[in-house]
Amino acid sequence: MISTGTAVDTRSVRLTIPAKPEYITLGRLALTGIARLHDLADETLGDLKLALTEACTNSVRHAYVEGQGEVEIRYEVSRDRLVVEVSDEGPGFTPPDAGARDEDNDLSEGGLGIAIIRALTDELDLVVGDGGVRLRFVKHLQAA
Repeated sequence: MISTGTAVDTRSVRLTIPAKPEYITLGRLALTGIARLHDLADETLGDLKLALTEACTNSVRHAYVEGQGEVEIRYEVSRDRLVVEVSDEGPGFTPPDAGARDEDNDLSEGGLGIAIIRALTDELDLVVGDGGVRLRFVKHLQAA
């Protein structure tokens, strides 16, 4: 679905994939196509693809015990920003403490995904609730 807002020229696309690792590539391909609407630099696109991969991987690995379920990815692009939202209906998790020092976090297995996304994007919003997890990140863009 592509829609155009009235106040600001905004286009959005919603993609629902099975919660399986092999489908994450579809999300990356969609992001590549959408990024062409703004002619993003290759480095910026690479950063966003990594952030998306980390977000989707969290949903695929942790949301559904039996691997049965869906991950929804919503992309929204306007003149000054690209917003990506990844959501699932899994039980959620305890997000890492944003104020904790690196040596306080156990990063022996996993645990880096949120930190990577935070480092590669300009805004990060993580909502964990009874109905699932919603991770939203924003990259500010220069006007084309």
